[in-house]
Amino acid sequence: MDSIDKLLARLQTEYQEVQPEQQSKSATAKSFIPSSPKSASFMDNLLAEVKADFAEEDAAIELKKQQELEQERIRQEQLKVKQLEALKVQAKEWLAKVDPLSSEGLWFERFAESYSSKLEAAIEYLKNNE
Repeated sequence: MDSIDKLLARLQTEYQEVQPEQQSKSATAKSFIPSSPKSASFMDNLLAEVKADFAEEDAAIELKKQQELEQERIRQEQLKVKQLEALKVQAKEWLAKVDPLSSEGLWFERFAESYSSKLEAAIEYLKNNE
């Protein structure tokens, strides 16, 4: 928006520099030139329109960026869910294979005490050992 304001200010300055040159022309030419307040009003309206168009475009770009970010967040969440489901399958397989009387099985029994289920503990164990 700052660059738009600078552009508008530059256009207004150039317009104001051109106005005195037009007023210094012959008297007959002056009668055909619209009055200064009317043309200034037209220029102000035109500049306001341009500024509004740029603001609208900036808002549309920002909205698109936000939508893209939201889509990426949703995609990441879906990926995490898929990974967790795959890890659950691995954990169930690992739990079925582990010998509860082996050193690993005994260690896991102690490890699993701090979790709400053995499956949850197995998921955490496999996640940390990948």
